[in-house]
Amino acid sequence: MTAALAPATALDAADWQARRAAHEARVDAWLASHLARRRTGGRHPVEDFLFTYYSHRPAQLRRWHPGAGVLLRDADPAEFGRDYRADAAGATLDTDRVRTRRADSIAWIRGLLTATASRPAHFGCFGMHEWAMVYRQTQEEVRHNAWPLRLSPERTAAVVEDRGVRCSHFDAYRFFTAPARPLNLLTPTRESQHALEQPGCLHANMDLYKYAYKLSPLVPSEVVADAFALAREIRTLDMRASPYDLAALGYPAVRVETPEGRAEYATAQRGFAERASGLRARLVAALDTALPA
Repeated sequence: MTAALAPATALDAADWQARRAAHEARVDAWLASHLARRRTGGRHPVEDFLFTYYSHRPAQLRRWHPGAGVLLRDADPAEFGRDYRADAAGATLDTDRVRTRRADSIAWIRGLLTATASRPAHFGCFGMHEWAMVYRQTQEEVRHNAWPLRLSPERTAAVVEDRGVRCSHFDAYRFFTAPARPLNLLTPTRESQHALEQPGCLHANMDLYKYAYKLSPLVPSEVVADAFALAREIRTLDMRASPYDLAALGYPAVRVETPEGRAEYATAQRGFAERASGLRARLVAALDTALPA
């Protein structure tokens, strides 16, 4: 085992407490409406998705970590969790402990991030993955059946058949209806994820949030929050371009069944891919700094 990473940065108590408070305030703004709905049993197909699809709980997102190589002056390691150790001046992350406990997961995530970053981005899917998830289903059968489809089931199916499906992301593909799967250009599997994932994919870029929180506390919580913010915006486009009619919630449709809608979608997709590229690089850099070979 390598020697424990010596803290490269020291934060005075006032500085790290200010960073923690800023992170908590940022996250609280996202949590308020979700927690209110959870108390009353309400559901929102856009704003609640990141808290129901992903396993990171609101309290975990709110909890602040400085990342590896940071000494928190006058801090009690018990306040930050089992992965922290005492230092003469405060507390710091015990990177050896994290490496030993989560080596396989860290290696898998780093491999996926670097493989994805190495490929060209593709922008020709036009969000058909969401349409494939309702293909040949009735209104009662669709996943978000509290909300109407913009088109009839027959017209929705015709759009899928006319456009085709070019989804490379396994965790989207696995929600396709059975009759939609043979229409996809690829057959993604968990085993082929490293070979297929590409940086233009909305879901691959949304999943940076998942990998950021799985790498916590090695990466700063500000990076996790940045990934959440990006995923939140991506989910909004995802549902605006879906077959659902969410106008009543304030989400005008991106009509990908039309040339104008496809152009709008691809433009937004390119912007998300550019932002995700920087975030993906930050995650890899944080890992390489925290756990050098």
